[in-house]
Amino acid sequence: MINSLLNIFWLYGIYIIVLSVIGLYCILVTLNIVRTLIGIEVLMKAVTLLIVISGFTCGHTALSQTLIITLIVIETVFIAVAMGIVLGVYRHTKSLETKNLTNLKG
Repeated sequence: MINSLLNIFWLYGIYIIVLSVIGLYCILVTLNIVRTLIGIEVLMKAVTLLIVISGFTCGHTALSQTLIITLIVIETVFIAVAMGIVLGVYRHTKSLETKNLTNLKG
C-alpha cells in the first residue's frame, strides 16, 4: 500500500517538476508582462498539484482541499490585481514589453 502511494507521488512529482520548470522559464526568459503572469499561473498550478498529491499520500485530503481552495482564492485576487496593473501600464506605454517600463516615473 505504501509502496504504491510512493509510486503515485513520484509519477506526479515528475509532472510537478515539469510544470515548475515551464513556469520558471516563462517568468525568467520572456519580456512580455502577460506571458510572465501566465508563467506565474503555471507555477501556481504546480504548487496546487503538489498539495493534492501530498495530501493524498499522507491521508490528509481534507487539509489539502482547504489549502487548495485558499490558494485558488489568493491566486485569483493576485491575477486580477496584476492584470489591472498591466492594463494601466499598457494605457500609459502602449506596449506590454518590460523594456518600456524604465520610462515610468512618479
